[in-house]
Amino acid sequence: MADDSSYAIEVTVRPEYLEDQSDPAQDRYLFAYYITIRNVGSVGAKLISRHWVITDGHMKVEEVRGAGVVGEQPHLDPGQSFEYNSGCALATPVGTMHGSYQMLADDGTHFEAEIASFTLSIPRTLH
Repeated sequence: MADDSSYAIEVTVRPEYLEDQSDPAQDRYLFAYYITIRNVGSVGAKLISRHWVITDGHMKVEEVRGAGVVGEQPHLDPGQSFEYNSGCALATPVGTMHGSYQMLADDGTHFEAEIASFTLSIPRTLH
């Protein structure tokens, strides 16, 4: 069996507040997030599904699960990356997201790629 470094996915996230699509008077704050998924391991792998945990400023938690990302199940050879963007709405001006991607390596091994917690927040100039 290969060591864990064979199955290594790096996930970077850049969140962005969408002021023009938000309506603070209605407690509706929209955020986009731009994701880069890079295979830094030595075995190719396919992204099968996702699991997100979204927490707003009132500590209300919503979990989202689904196949692939943005309608795709990208395959990443070692060194390859895949980029996409998506979004979410919160009822508060700040919240967090974290989760994981469920991956299937070319050798049949299932593993998870963790997505570290990141903050969704309106810019300080808008507070």
